[in-house]
Amino acid sequence: MSEFHQFARRIGLIGVTNLLIHLSSLILLPILTKTLPIEEYGTYVQVAVTIGLVPPIVMLGLPYTMVRFLAGAKTREEKQEGYYSIAGITIITTGLATVTLFILAEPIATILFDDRTIVTQILALVVFLECMNLLQFNYFRTFQQIKRYSSLLFCKTCLQLVLVGGLVLTGYGIFGAVIGLFISNLILMLIMGALIVSGIGVAIPKFTHLREYLYFGLPTMPGNFSSWVVNSSDRYMIAIFLGAAYVGYYAPGYALGNIISIFIAPLTFMLPAVLSKYYDENNLQGVQTILQHSLKYFLMLAVPSFVGLSILSKPILTIISTPDIASNGYLITPFTALSSLFFGFYAIIVQILYLEKNTIITAKIWIGAAIINFVLNIIAIPLMGIVGAAITTLVSFMFSLGIVLFYMKTQSRINIFNNLNKTIFRIGIASVGMIPIILILQPSGILPIMLNIVLSGIIYFVLLFIFKEITKQEIDFFKNMIHPTIRIKNPLMKQ
Repeated sequence: MSEFHQFARRIGLIGVTNLLIHLSSLILLPILTKTLPIEEYGTYVQVAVTIGLVPPIVMLGLPYTMVRFLAGAKTREEKQEGYYSIAGITIITTGLATVTLFILAEPIATILFDDRTIVTQILALVVFLECMNLLQFNYFRTFQQIKRYSSLLFCKTCLQLVLVGGLVLTGYGIFGAVIGLFISNLILMLIMGALIVSGIGVAIPKFTHLREYLYFGLPTMPGNFSSWVVNSSDRYMIAIFLGAAYVGYYAPGYALGNIISIFIAPLTFMLPAVLSKYYDENNLQGVQTILQHSLKYFLMLAVPSFVGLSILSKPILTIISTPDIASNGYLITPFTALSSLFFGFYAIIVQILYLEKNTIITAKIWIGAAIINFVLNIIAIPLMGIVGAAITTLVSFMFSLGIVLFYMKTQSRINIFNNLNKTIFRIGIASVGMIPIILILQPSGILPIMLNIVLSGIIYFVLLFIFKEITKQEIDFFKNMIHPTIRIKNPLMKQ
């Protein structure tokens, strides 16, 4: 199997895994929204947001550092030293954060979690497990154990679906939901820990390269935190200004629009390790080719998804949540979907900055975006409610993307936009071509919506084929990925 076939297959595997994860999330969403009072559901959303906040801060940028520095490790000793050095620091920093959150549970609960102190204390323990699991997931990512990574990620999702959903349905409410998160994370941590130990054994680290790791990782912390501010802090702000119930109205529409992230997740997972290899070998043409096609295929899926989700937001939310949530939150989806599209665009081209080790620039970008987001949220949420929060998020992502594009055109050695402008225009036209069928059918149930999606997708891809944005060569390539029976040229190579 060629290297490009292997890369594409791994992208496909991660993509399928993320699709299944999002489908599982959509199964859990109606369980939570239809079972929990809107205030408790809002509290659960706050819990999830907090779990997303802590790792980018307390892990010192070390998970991505592992990917960047250990992907080329050859010997068992190199892997042991690198992994256990990073793990040792992570345990210390995460442990301190967990203890602090546990001690301050009562005042934090008063501000953010509707006075639920016990829920906040359990959350503190979940945060520790989540950080350790993130580290262990990155071990499998670093050493390209993609099947194992995908299986474990799907296992985590299933455990949370069964335990969180089951405990909520049996009447334990928000308390049962956070207990479900704790148990599922604990089980997963033990499983992954056993797999890692069986692979590289146990060793006491000497922290030989710690300074180098921190020099790379620490500058990413402000950017990671600022990225969280842009992505998630709006739920905190909504809770403070409007109350937990409005978080409950906001979150399903946000989650629906964020489905577009399934298209970028496999690329952001695979690209760092693959691109680092090419860049370190000074193969800039290979880097450029992979980035060009990654961007093309992402936009090919994300743009029509934005159009469809924006139009079908209200009927879909009515099915997966409640009519009350749908009527209050359907306008959130278009802004979130467009934000996710811009972020996916950004996440692909920002790989150039990571390759050039300009993590300080990315930190500055997200600090600027976070300041814009924070200030605009203070203004927009009291004036415009939850829609104001969605608009603010979109503005922040537009800012981040714009700055990276400016950097690429003025300072980078790598140019990935040759011949892409026409492609982006044609994808936009083909996406607009789906709109009439969606508006004519106006679906309102599960089966009509699914039929509408299928018909719209057929129209879209036929138009792309007519525009020659999908070629027979590309179709044969992806067929051969699944059934490698014929030899074909690789569409990722320059002709």
